[in-house]
Formats: sequence, C-alpha cells, structure tokens
Amino acid sequence: MKLDELAAAAEGSKVLGDPAVEVVDLAYDSRKVKPGTLFFCVRGEKVDGHEFAAGAVAAGAVGLVVERELEVDVAQVVVSDARAAMAPLAARFHGDPTAELRVVGVTGTNGKTTTAFLIREILEAAGVRCGLLGTVKQVVGGVEEEVVRTTPEAIDLQATFRRMLDAGDRACAMEVSSHALALHRADAIHFDVALFTNLTQDHLDFHGDMRTYFDSKRRLFATKPRASIVNVDDAYGRELAREFPCVTFAVEGGEAAESTDPADYLARGVALGTSGANFTVVADTRAGGAVGGPMPEEALATAGHGGSPAATGPARVSAEQPIEVRTHLQGRFNVSNALGAFVAAVALGVPSDKAAEGLAGAESPPGRFEPVDEGQPFAVLVDYAHTPDSLANVLKAAREMTVGRLVVVFGAGGDRDRDKRPKMGRAAAELADLAIVTSDNPRSEEPEAIIAEIRAGMEGPAEVEVVPDRRAAIALALGRAAAGDTVLIAGKGHEQGQEFEAGRRVPFDDRAVAREELRRLGSPA
Repeated sequence: MKLDELAAAAEGSKVLGDPAVEVVDLAYDSRKVKPGTLFFCVRGEKVDGHEFAAGAVAAGAVGLVVERELEVDVAQVVVSDARAAMAPLAARFHGDPTAELRVVGVTGTNGKTTTAFLIREILEAAGVRCGLLGTVKQVVGGVEEEVVRTTPEAIDLQATFRRMLDAGDRACAMEVSSHALALHRADAIHFDVALFTNLTQDHLDFHGDMRTYFDSKRRLFATKPRASIVNVDDAYGRELAREFPCVTFAVEGGEAAESTDPADYLARGVALGTSGANFTVVADTRAGGAVGGPMPEEALATAGHGGSPAATGPARVSAEQPIEVRTHLQGRFNVSNALGAFVAAVALGVPSDKAAEGLAGAESPPGRFEPVDEGQPFAVLVDYAHTPDSLANVLKAAREMTVGRLVVVFGAGGDRDRDKRPKMGRAAAELADLAIVTSDNPRSEEPEAIIAEIRAGMEGPAEVEVVPDRRAAIALALGRAAAGDTVLIAGKGHEQGQEFEAGRRVPFDDRAVAREELRRLGSPA
C-alpha cells in the first residue's frame, strides 16, 4: 500500500518525502523492522521511539511515523501522537477487518476473562466461528496462541483481526483493558457489542485515581457500539447507563435492587452449588426488556455491520417464557458473568434458548475458580483474584461451598497499586478462617515489604500466617486442611511464572504446585 493512502487514515497527518513509497509492513519495535516497513516512533514511559529511527531506517524502513521531523533519508508521516496513529493506519493497512468481523468488547475490573470465554462458547455452540483475545489465551481460526498482553498493541491487534477473518472466524470476543483504551490500542475497532462487568480498585499505579480509571473504561462506550450492555449491580455501571443508551442486566438481590430504574435482564431464583449454578433469565417489563422466544432466523447470520438487526441493539422478543439457565461455573459473581454473556449473545442475534444451551456446555477459563483434585478429602481452588473486590468475591463463593474451614493463600504484586494491599488483607482476615500471606509477583520490591503492607490491614477473626516462599505457603495450607475444608490459592490463576527484579521470571504454576504438594501429602511416609 502506498504511504499517502495509509497516512490519510490519520487525521491531520502530513507526509514529507515520497508519498508513493510502497509499504509492506508496520512496526513499532525497531527489532521487527524489515525492508519495506513503516516504523512508528512511539514515545513510551521509559524510551522514545524517535531514538530508534536511524536503526529502523538501517534495517530497511521505507518510512517513519513521527511527532517531529527527523533528519533521515526516508519519507515521514508527521502526526500529533504516533501511538494514536497506529490504530487507524493499521486498520487501513489490513483492510479494516472489524468492518466484517463481529466484535464484542468486554471491559471492567473483574470478570472480563470469564465473560469473554462464555461469549465465545455460546457463539461457537450456535454455529458462529469466534476468535478470542484475552488474558489467558487468544484463539485464531480455532487455534490457540500465546498471549503477550490482555489487549495487544493496535498494529498487532488489527493484524490478528485480519488473520481471524482469513482463517474463517466471523466474530471475536475480546477483553478490552483500561490500559488499551487509555493508550489508543482499541481505537479503529468497529464494536458490535460493548459490555461492562464492574469497576473496583486496580491499576491505580497507572491511572492515578478511580475517576481516571473509570474514564478509560468509559471510552469503550463513547465509540458508539451497536449495543452497549452494562451491569447495573455496579455503581459505575449505573453511571454508564445514565449517560449512554444501554441494555442493562443485574442479579436479583444485588445493588440494582435498590435502584428506581430496573434492569432490562434479571437473573432470578439463583441456586448455587458445588457443581455450578442455576438461575432464570427474565425481562423486567417496566424497563421494556424481553427474553424468551427465538430471534428471526436471519438475525444471527446478519448480526454484524450493514444495517443488521444488531445495529439498534438487542432485539426485543417475546417475554412469555423466562429462560432457565444452567452453568458449570460456581459462585454468585459468575452468575453475573454468565448473564452478561447471555445478553451479549442475544444482542448478536443468538436465540435465547440457544444462548442458554451454550452456557450449559461452557467450562470456566483456566485459573478462574479452578478446582485441583488429587483425591483429597477437601476442596482446592485456584483463582486469579488479585484485587480487594475479586478476593472478597471468591472468598464468599468458596464459603458457600465449605462445610469446614476456609483457608486462603494470597499475596500482592510488586510495582503496582500499593493502596489495595491492606484492603486485600482486610478481605482475607474478615472472610477466611486461616489466611496465609505470601509472595505473588514481587518484581523489583522486597516480598517482605509487600507482605508488611498487606498485614497492616488484616483486622478480622482469621488466624494469620506469614510464609514468603509461595510453594511453602501452599504446602502449609494443604497440610493444615482437613476433610470438608476449602483451600483457595489466589492471585496468579493461570499464570505460569513469578516475576522478580529486572524482568526475571521463574516458572511457577499454582495449579501444578498444588498438585505436586497434594501428591506428596498423599504418599506413604
């Protein structure tokens, strides 16, 4: 593609040099430059991409995207923000793939991974090939791929959308992180559905305060998706619903019960058990919502762009039959995730009975309330919970299935929001019987210093142990557990390594370690 054709996608850009030079690839990392590449000089927190321009040119770059003119012998596209320019140029370079791909963006603090997984499962069960982009894994054309970050940089993201289409995907369920929204990675995506799960304290090391954090999430809904779906059990969700045209959902008995504006879709009659949850999806007729009958047959096939039924949001269908839903996922918080996924699928044209069938067959993603079973007489669960709210939620869910004592092993990551550490400690001390504080991903910080900040908030009835070595902490928890107890190992979930200073990463998987320690405990002395 010629440089001037690409540059036109960035508003206010100016081309210096040969506008007809042919661009064959895009890069923001000078190490990935090859002959014919257009290199983006992106300014970061620690380095400035303009400093790598000469190296990119030496490697074969035929053009640069810059914020200031440089003394180089190749064409330059001058823009006000090189990072923001990546998304529109990448979308144009790859033929604007999300104009064809039906994209569901899921944002929020907790539940993004599970909700995106469930949406993909429902669509696949309904016969729609669906890609996945998220924290645990990405799936392109049915093939699982390694994940670098929750939401990739715009250049990688648009290239992946193109690969999805070429591989036969017709939809994509993706997590949209606050970082991605703030850093323009998710710009130039045509979202069919935007879904908000909740907002609780996290990432304040990056955003600074909760309002700025919320404003980054809000950007997803300002893109004017064809349907905005919001959890109004969350106060920030209710704020979104007041500002944007939204389809709302809530779990009966949640915070939305206190609202004068009822949710469009409600989960009622929630029954929780060790094998999952049952609930009924009903429409609140006062809010004008409806659920029950099938969508028109052509709706699913045309639920993408171009004047489809989804273009005006979820179709309203007969409310005569509430829909019974069964999910293998445990815990009340997962009822909310499942309900959000259900509404998103209906928004894309999946008949509500088919959406319920898809949920019934869906498993939870790795490291999300995942059981570890080696035949022991007590339950062992591994979960990614690493915020005060998520830790409290999984502890409450674990308590509901525990007849004995509830034991939790947890820590907090280094070089991240320090204010949440004592709050996580308080949640554990109030909700567990035995709380074992350990190291998580200390990064450049001393694990003992992080643990001290966690301990400062631990006011509650729980017995507290401090074991900085994570394997030893898990071994202690399992050794102390008796029949009927539950051991929750929180904080890392699916992660397979611990991060230390200078980017050093040591292999560590909570699930594998738990299995090893359980086998050791079960072996003859």
